[in-house]
Amino acid sequence: MDSTTTLNLWKQHLGRVPKSLWDRTEIETLILADNDLTEISESIDRLQSLKTLDLGHNLLASLPNNLGHIPGLRDFLYLHDNHLAALPPSLANLKDLRYLNISENRFTEFPESIAGMTGLLELRATDNSIAYLPASIERLTRLRELHLRNNQLTALPEAIVGLKELRQLDLRGNPIEYLPEALTLLPRLEKLDLRWVSTLRSSAVLAKLEASGCIVYR
Repeated sequence: MDSTTTLNLWKQHLGRVPKSLWDRTEIETLILADNDLTEISESIDRLQSLKTLDLGHNLLASLPNNLGHIPGLRDFLYLHDNHLAALPPSLANLKDLRYLNISENRFTEFPESIAGMTGLLELRATDNSIAYLPASIERLTRLRELHLRNNQLTALPEAIVGLKELRQLDLRGNPIEYLPEALTLLPRLEKLDLRWVSTLRSSAVLAKLEASGCIVYR
């Protein structure tokens, strides 16, 4: 990593972000993981060169709305292992973001703002309490990997048919009862992981997927 545009403050026991950091407008990669942070200042939108942001392994219960006002944030956004139950609506502005990790938080609903992140290639939302996926997920037409392990999903929406680039779908540990026929219409689906799912009744969908070459783990 280029030391002039990368600031790595991983596990520095900061407690709070120094105000002087928001003057570092040249930063493209900012790592603040594992610092017991409870808040992030709205001043974060001063970092207009930011491409990658790691806020994982902290104590954040909310995020500043200004986080969505950094259009260059397009590589990685790590928010895993915090106390988040919602995302700011402005995050829908991050149209070019390719990777988002919101795993190990307190989400009970799939954040609607994610549907606006139409450039996503990989989404990790494992280990939450998400009970359903909204129809708006069909907007993630470039998504290749969707990781939903250990949530509360009982079914998938027919709108999943919009994920034409999806290669991997991880549903491990969910109380899945129903899989839509739409899954068989995903031309690039290579792997469907249903391990630790004991609630799914016999499904013709699975037989069709396997016949098409998709590997189904169960």
